Amino acid sequence: MIDIKFLRTNPDAVRENIRKKFQDAKLPLVDEALALDIKLRETIAAADGLRNKRNTVSKQIGALMAQGKRDEAENAKAEVSAIAPRMEELGKLQDELSAKLNTVMRGIPQIIDASVPIGQDDGENVEIERFGEPAMPDFEVPYHVDIMEKLSGIDLDSARKTSGNGFYYLLGDIARLHSAVLTYARDFMINKGFTYCVPPFMIRSNVVTGVMSFAEMENMMYKIEGEDLYLIGTSEHSMIGRYIDTILRPAQLPQTLTSYSPCFRREVGAHGIEERGVYRIHQFEKQEMVVICSAEESMDWYNKLWSYTVELFRSMDVPVRTLECCSGDLADLKVKSCDVEAWSPRQQKYFEVGSCSTLGDAQARRLGIRVKGENGTYFPHTLNNTVAAPPRMLIALLENNIQADGSVKIPEALRPYMGGKSVI
Repeated sequence: MIDIKFLRTNPDAVRENIRKKFQDAKLPLVDEALALDIKLRETIAAADGLRNKRNTVSKQIGALMAQGKRDEAENAKAEVSAIAPRMEELGKLQDELSAKLNTVMRGIPQIIDASVPIGQDDGENVEIERFGEPAMPDFEVPYHVDIMEKLSGIDLDSARKTSGNGFYYLLGDIARLHSAVLTYARDFMINKGFTYCVPPFMIRSNVVTGVMSFAEMENMMYKIEGEDLYLIGTSEHSMIGRYIDTILRPAQLPQTLTSYSPCFRREVGAHGIEERGVYRIHQFEKQEMVVICSAEESMDWYNKLWSYTVELFRSMDVPVRTLECCSGDLADLKVKSCDVEAWSPRQQKYFEVGSCSTLGDAQARRLGIRVKGENGTYFPHTLNNTVAAPPRMLIALLENNIQADGSVKIPEALRPYMGGKSVI
């Protein structure tokens, strides 16, 4: 959510940002917000004027009584009493206008960074850099589910019976490899100086609307019936929510956290849930990283975060590339974002395994996360990035480490977490 002060002084910049995101339908929100802002400030000014008048007249009552001017004192009391209903009316109007303005402002996308390429959708994202040489085996790489089934590592049929499409049972060494990836990713981030955290897996609606747009919320979140609770779609929502209505000191920045959680996603409007596959699913587990920092450090942390994911994948000999997300592919709260994609020998192309984003002060502004410094109070910046999200990472590991005989080589970095095994 952008600053209303910025909108007042730079309405054309806000409109141009909306056009860059190809969301022209949101252009009327700018004028709507400005009109509501004017009404709100007029209402506040009127209420302040009445409040000052009431205080002034109230002070006069005592003096008039002391002077024996009872009639004049009674008239002053009547004047104070007459002010009260109008002040109550203005108070209600102020609350109503504030709520409306807040809703409209939340619909206006965050100002994107000047470096973001302009494009309508993910088809216009821009490759930044490749890391590692893509594997080109001299045998046909099987579909990832076929690899898992041959190793007795997955049961999709039973999962469909218990839960439907988009769920799975992982078994044996494949399940162990899944856990090994997450544990290795956890230790990797702890060694980078991040504090490990296991957050709540459900959050309230005020946290949900504080960390994401309404459209994302509708497409992603599962609501708990009869409760003001939602299952998290990714742990950074719960992690950022931890700081709601918190005032930090500059010395407490940056906050660097790495979190484990299961994640639950409806995937409405996505490319569909596969009947036979674990690329796009309703339930998965993830290791995440979250940073809260000053605006001055934000871009440095952004570059550190995505580089950590690249380093993690390369430590397991998986070739990856980074992809700059274009303007039309950025969610409304994001300032800048890049995807990390792993090489798929079977498809002979890269596929997304993680995403790194800086959201500027949008989440902090929505959630009331502030920093109290020597020169006043300000909103910090928030960033998040995927460390590892099995089973997508499993797909990358299996495809890049499968042998001609169908066995799978375990990367050296994971062997301590697999009881010393080198092959499945």
